[in-house]
Amino acid sequence: MGRPGRLGARLGWYIKPIPILIALSAWEALARSGSISPHMLPPFSSIASCFIEEVVAGRMAIHLQYSLLRFWAGFLIAALVGIPLGILIGWHNGLRPLIEPFVGLLRPIPPIAWIPLSLLWFGIGLASKAFVVFIGAVFPILLNTAFGVVSVERILLEAAMTLGATRESALIRKVVIPAALPSILIGLRIGLGVGWMCIVAAEMVAANFGLGYMIIEARWIHDLPLVMTYMLAISLVAYSLDFGFKAFEKLLLRWKA
Repeated sequence: MGRPGRLGARLGWYIKPIPILIALSAWEALARSGSISPHMLPPFSSIASCFIEEVVAGRMAIHLQYSLLRFWAGFLIAALVGIPLGILIGWHNGLRPLIEPFVGLLRPIPPIAWIPLSLLWFGIGLASKAFVVFIGAVFPILLNTAFGVVSVERILLEAAMTLGATRESALIRKVVIPAALPSILIGLRIGLGVGWMCIVAAEMVAANFGLGYMIIEARWIHDLPLVMTYMLAISLVAYSLDFGFKAFEKLLLRWKA
């Protein structure tokens, strides 16, 4: 029974690129037909050529390095704050009314709206960009963690206490966190995507390096292929981050298979 499933998965890897290749071919044909100005839609081949040029020259690696450093700094702080705080809110009912109003007030503010404030507080460097990523990522992580903790079935806690896990710390470590892990991982994955969008937006407003910064720089010199080259880079990095996280999630939750 396992063989057809593996065959289907293998075929999926071959089939998935086909719609993208068709779309890119249509894009190239449309751009080459002359019905659309190259200043509006350059051929994909020119974007691919520009992409390769930026990679070979080493410019993309430099800007990618800055973007990833800022992103991971903000995202890791968001995880270190959001997960423990989410566990605390989910586990202690008495703390929920004290913390939820602040979450309810701050969460609706778009992360982009924090960019001017972050620049005033931290300047143009790493801290301001990491702060914007933190703001974007922390709420999905916190809320999904709290939801996961609240959703832990009472019967699991009672079974653990029956087996001798009477201390609160032991219950949280051995029962609550493993049971809430799928929800925590969902929050981390959402935070990963939101945080990546935040770093690009922050770099487009105020930065000297980064993928978002290069989009604005290319726009000022009216270099549309370069703009779309760095848009493509942003998309590929986001896809890679999500793909890597899904592999990590599958590894952590292999006990559910």
